[in-house]
Amino acid sequence: MENISILEQAAKSNTKPSPAAVVAALLEAERNAKKNKIRYGFEQLIGNWRLCFITGTKKTRQKAGIVLGAGRYIPEWLAKIQIAYKAEPVADGEADRETGRVENSVQVGAIVLTLSGPTKFLVNKNILAFDFTRITVKLLGKTVYQGFIRGGEAREAEFFSLSVGKQAFFAYFLVEEGIIAARGRGGGLALWGRDQTAVETASTQRSDGG
Repeated sequence: MENISILEQAAKSNTKPSPAAVVAALLEAERNAKKNKIRYGFEQLIGNWRLCFITGTKKTRQKAGIVLGAGRYIPEWLAKIQIAYKAEPVADGEADRETGRVENSVQVGAIVLTLSGPTKFLVNKNILAFDFTRITVKLLGKTVYQGFIRGGEAREAEFFSLSVGKQAFFAYFLVEEGIIAARGRGGGLALWGRDQTAVETASTQRSDGG
C-alpha cells in the first residue's frame, strides 16, 4: 500500500516525504484500520521505538472539535525521543486486556530523562492506556535520580481500577514490523520507527550470553 511506503520512508529513509504527504498517509492508514476493523495485540508493540513525526492539534468550535495542525519531523540532532513497551503477566479476571510497562525517554546530549509507568492494552480496541508514575535521570550513562513522580505511587496503585476515559492513551491504527502509528487522546497523530540500535544491542547480548 502506498501510504505504508510513505510512512516507512518517513521513519527510515534520509530522503523524507513532505509533512503533508505523511499526514495524508497517516489519515489513510487510520481510515483503513477502522474500515477493515484491523486488530492488534500488545505483543506487537513490545520493543523500542523512536518518535519520528507528530502533528499538533487545534481546538475549534465546529462540530469536528479538533483539527489537525501542521505535522513535523523530530530531528535526532535536537533530541532523541523513544518509547519502549514490555509485557507483564495478566492478572486473573483481566482477559479483556493485556498489561505491561512503558518507558518514554528523551536524550539531549549526555542527559537522558525517562518517564515510566504501567500500561493496559484493550483487546479488540487497539487502545493502549498508560500513566507516567516514575522518573529516572541519567548523566553520561549513570543514574543520578530515580523515584516516583509526585503522586505517582498512588496513581500506579489505582491504575488498573480506573476506566480508560480517565487516563492518557494511544489509539493504535498501524502496527508493522518497523513502524507504528497512533492517535493520542488529545487528537494528535504520531509515527514511530523501530529502534534498530536497541534490536542490534539485544541480539549481541544474546549471542555473547550463548
